[in-house]
Amino acid sequence: MSDPENTLYMELKDGRVTIELLADLAPRHVERVKTLARQGFYDGTVFHRVIEGFMAQGGDPTGTGTGGSDLDNLPAEFTRQRGFVRGTVGAARTSDPNSANSQFYIMFAPAPHLDGQYTIWGQVTEGMEHIDNIKRGSGGSGSVSNPDKIVTVKVAADVA
Repeated sequence: MSDPENTLYMELKDGRVTIELLADLAPRHVERVKTLARQGFYDGTVFHRVIEGFMAQGGDPTGTGTGGSDLDNLPAEFTRQRGFVRGTVGAARTSDPNSANSQFYIMFAPAPHLDGQYTIWGQVTEGMEHIDNIKRGSGGSGSVSNPDKIVTVKVAADVA
C-alpha cells in the first residue's frame, strides 16, 4: 500500500476491497469520502443499483438512490487524464454536474462514454473479485431487491 491516508478498506460479505484514493484528480471528493468513512456513514449501506457488465452503485443512506449525506454537494472534478476502466470508482450525481454528495459507483467494465462526464476519485487495487460478487439488479435501472450491504468503509491509516 503506497499511502495509508489515501487508501480505503471496504469490507463486503465476501472480503476486503482495497481502493486507492486519487487525491491528485479529485481532492474535494477524496476528502469527502474520507470524512464520511471516518464518520461510519457508509457502514451498513446497500448497493442499491447494480447493472451487470456496467457498475455497482452505493453510498445512499436511504437505499433508494435519492439520498446523500448532510454535507453540501460537491462541484465536479472531471478529468480526461484517466478514463473509466474496470475497478474505477466514480462519484454518482444527478443531471447537475455539481450534485455529487455521498453516492459512488464501481465499474465492472470499461465505460468510455463516462470519461470527462463524471468525477473519478478511486481505483480498486485489490479485492475486485468481491465487487464481482455483489448481487445484481434487474431491469434497465438495475434496482436490487434485498441488496448486498457494505459492512464497513475505513481509511487505511485508521486501521491498526
